[in-house]
Parts: sequence; C-alpha cells; structure tokens
Amino acid sequence: MIEGWNDDQYLILFDEIESGEASERYRIDDALPGFTIVGLLGWDDLIVRNEQGRTFTVPTVPINTAELQPYEIPKDPLLTLDSDAAGRIKWYIKPVVFGGDPGIGDNLTWVSHEQHAELVIWWNLKYRETKTQKTNG
Repeated sequence: MIEGWNDDQYLILFDEIESGEASERYRIDDALPGFTIVGLLGWDDLIVRNEQGRTFTVPTVPINTAELQPYEIPKDPLLTLDSDAAGRIKWYIKPVVFGGDPGIGDNLTWVSHEQHAELVIWWNLKYRETKTQKTNG
C-alpha cells in the first residue's frame, strides 16, 4: 500500500494482493459485482476497477452503480506522506448522506482500515434498509 497527498487529494493505493483483501473486507461484490477495490480517494470515496480494467470512484456510502464516476489513477503519483494520517482513515460518525456535517468538528473521527471497512458495510446496509422502507412505505 502507498498513501499520501497527491496535490490536494489524499490517495491510498493498494497492491494486487491488498486489493483482493480490501475487496473481501469491504464486501464490494455485494454492491458492485465484478469490481475490486484498488484504493481510496480523499477518504470519502473508494477507487474501484471493473472487469474490463476501467477505474471509477464511488462514495463509501452509498456504494452503488448509480454513484460510479470515471477516475484515472495518476501514473507514478508523487505522494507526500502525512504522518498524522498514515494508516488511518477519516470517517464521518454520521455519514453525509444521512445528514451528517461534512465539516471538521464533532462529526469527524479517525479509524483504522479494519474499522473503516466495518463502518462502510454497516452504513451501506442501513442505507439499503432505508431505501427499501421508503420504496415499500
């Protein structure tokens, strides 16, 4: 894994083995069958690759095909390491899609990669439940 600032965006890129592990950890196949996670962009978005090799970003919540945006991974990015952020991921305690404040403050915390995956899974399940209730209600 490499990580650091690439201009004004924080970039985390996984190698091939880490990509497979991250895809399993985040259960990406549940929401985006055939995609693998190759990294994170700015902490708020996953970088994913489809079976044709095209890369996209998708918000951590909600993860769905409607949210996919084409993204080109920088070739040989010059990443500036940030020792305060290394190994951690910024997380909104209440995700923005649920009305959480995107500003720096009480809604912001830092979590490990493992915790991040757990939170992404939990909040995406909650998002799908909410969408199902609205559709059925």
